[in-house]
Amino acid sequence: MSRIGRQPVIVPPDVTVTLGDGRLLVARGNRKLSVPLLKGISYVPRDGAAVFETTDEAQQTRKNWGTVRSLFANAVQGLTRDFEKTLVLEGIGYRMTLSSEGRVLTMTLGFSHQVRFEVPADVSFELNGNTLRISGADKQAVGQAAAEVRNLRKVEPYKGKGFHYADEVVRRKAGKKAAGTA
Repeated sequence: MSRIGRQPVIVPPDVTVTLGDGRLLVARGNRKLSVPLLKGISYVPRDGAAVFETTDEAQQTRKNWGTVRSLFANAVQGLTRDFEKTLVLEGIGYRMTLSSEGRVLTMTLGFSHQVRFEVPADVSFELNGNTLRISGADKQAVGQAAAEVRNLRKVEPYKGKGFHYADEVVRRKAGKKAAGTA
């Protein structure tokens, strides 16, 4: 029995949920997200909440139960309040600029050329100095965009140069000089 899957998800009145084609379409205003309804899981609307039930007792079905419930809860939460990740760029000479439309992020990261990153359609970027805020309704898309930007220049442990998440603790290493004096 899945402890997560058993819990109902409260659906706000302005969020609509429709079932179709093995997927749940969650919408609020003009924003829509799609949640896959995995094999053996059924959706039951109940008193302003969504309940997921299993149709059989297979082990994989019980695993899918909690997964579908979590994906649905993330979709509802993302439509009511955007998910966001914050990246910080450290390093002398490292810069970021966002195009006027906000769709292209251009970065100077110590390479021989500037690096351009196309912003995905369902994600928005906001630049404030050396801090990049990535937000959107789809939790997976926000995390994926943040990971792709971070992988362009991961933080290095000696000087701390590169991208790191705002809440990430960067472990620093001692350099050759500091290690040699001990």
